[in-house]
Amino acid sequence: VQLVESGGGLVQPGGSLRLSCVGSGFTFSRYGMSWYRQAPGKGRERVATITSIGGGTNYVDSVKGRFTISRDNAKNTVYLQMNSLKSEDTAIYYCNGGIVGLWSWGQGTQVTVSS
Repeated sequence: VQLVESGGGLVQPGGSLRLSCVGSGFTFSRYGMSWYRQAPGKGRERVATITSIGGGTNYVDSVKGRFTISRDNAKNTVYLQMNSLKSEDTAIYYCNGGIVGLWSWGQGTQVTVSS
């Protein structure tokens, strides 16, 4: 299994980013997928989850109304659209299967929100 995240960067508060994660080595369409993040000095936190066919989503309270998770099973890709970014969203963002992380973690993509 390989998970490759991309799309991070430096953005000002209030800005937007769209993260992508391409999965390979497993049948992508059979698994719910989640985005997680780890801020400096903190543990990893699950922020958004989407069911295998995209019919259901779930978000941690701190990102509700600002982040949107989606997926394209034809492209083996899960996305995280992040709007109205805040400094506290600064973290390395990872994707993984399920709600606890089914596979080895990828390298993640750094998101830094700063003026």
